Formats: sequence, structure tokens, C-alpha cells
Amino acid sequence: MQYDPIKRSLGRVFNLHPGLRVLFYNLLDLLLLRSWYIRRELRKWRKIARPDAKILDAGSGFGQYVWRIARIGSGYSIKGIDIKDEQVADCNDFFRKRGLGSRVIFECATLEDFNEKDNYDLILSVDVMEHIEEDERVMKNLCYALRKGGMLLISTPSDKGGSDVHHHDSDGAVGFIDEHVRDGYNADDIRQKLHRAGFSEVETRYSYGKPGSLAWKLSMKFPILALNFTKLFFIVLPFYYLLAYPIAYILNHIDLAQTHREGTGLIVKAIK
Repeated sequence: MQYDPIKRSLGRVFNLHPGLRVLFYNLLDLLLLRSWYIRRELRKWRKIARPDAKILDAGSGFGQYVWRIARIGSGYSIKGIDIKDEQVADCNDFFRKRGLGSRVIFECATLEDFNEKDNYDLILSVDVMEHIEEDERVMKNLCYALRKGGMLLISTPSDKGGSDVHHHDSDGAVGFIDEHVRDGYNADDIRQKLHRAGFSEVETRYSYGKPGSLAWKLSMKFPILALNFTKLFFIVLPFYYLLAYPIAYILNHIDLAQTHREGTGLIVKAIK
């Protein structure tokens, strides 16, 4: 499955104007259920956060979550790090144009070599850990970078079929998203890894239960499969979402309101 080229194509379109990029962020917030879960956790964190909190987005991508955090806290200082030079440059350019360059910065860095001590109140890791072979090393680095009492917030696929990733099928088939180094995390396994990394408290919750998984197929999987088949589907896409998104929206609300025994995603909060 060629997922990254689709993301790059969309990114180039929405990068043509700062207003289009803001629209892109808003669309991601609407479409991606993981963003719904992250926004809920950020609202909880904000109630206890310092007004001058320092935040790290560890794997910032397009800068979607940095944008949201910068808007909910005018005193927050935020750093986004990513391994892709072009995305770091695009994000720095966009945030400067939006007048946020004084408290928001993006840098190119690898999490395996990240080395800052007691510097952050909150670290985000959204759909990053499943891409990293040396995940325990990264967890230790992020724990080291947090202040005492700081929180690491992780969103990642679970081992219950997260994102339809199945690299090791007996027939050799490749999963829907083929950039992951692991199919997903077992809840107990990631808790143990985080405790070994130095975190004192770890809480895990499943996301993407049955309603969320169906919403993800409607809002993400089916359109991306169609776009991989033919780019002409870009023309049909707005009409598809007019029909499919109201259903996905309701399913996302149901998923967020439920406590799931199992799900294809995990939301993890780890306290130093």
C-alpha cells in the first residue's frame, strides 16, 4: 500500500497557501479518530498544565498537533521534531507566517539520538513508535527529556489488527500501511517497556473499537485505496465524503464515548 505518496500529494496541495494548510489541519482533525482521542487528552492535560508549559511533538509530521497546542495555550513553548527535512522546513515557514515563530520551532532530528534533560512538561508521540525499531531506547530518551511529573502521550496501533498492518502473514501479503516495523503493541508489553524506560505511572486504553474501525474504513481506508487505483478519484472525493462522512462522524462519537475491551489502537499516558 502506497500511503506516504498520497500524504505527500495532499501536503503539496494544501501547502500552496497558509489558509489551505489550516484547512488541511481542520480536515485531519475531523477525519482522523486518533486526533479526536488526542484532543480529548489535551483538554484534560490543559486543566493542570503550567501556563508557560514546554511541549515536544516527537514526530511532528505536518505539524497538525503543534498547531492545535499553540492555539490552546498562548504561553506554551513548542518544539516539533521530525526526520524529514522538507516537512520541518515547511512547518517552520508556515508557523512564521502565522506569527507563531517566537514560541514554535521545528527541527530535524532522530528520536533514537534525542538528548535533552528535564526540559518538557508534555511530549506527544502520535503514530510514531510503530515505525521505530529501537523503541525502548526512544522511550528512555523521552523520559529523560521530561520534567518530573511530566507526561508522555502516545497514540499507536495495537496488536489487535491496528491499521490493517500485517507484515508477517503466512502468504507474504503486505498490509494496508507498509511502513511499520511492528504490527502493533500489546497493552501489557508497552506498559512494561515504559516502566523499564523510567516512567512511574502508565495508563493504557484501547481506541478504534468496532465503531471507530468502521469509521476509519469509510473515511480513510476506502478513499486511499481508490486514490492508489486512480488519481481521478480526487474529482469524486468531495462527493464521496458528503455521503460517507456523516456516518463516520457518528461512529467516531460512539467510539470516543465507549470503553473498549479491545481495539485496533492504543492511547497511552506515561508519567515520569
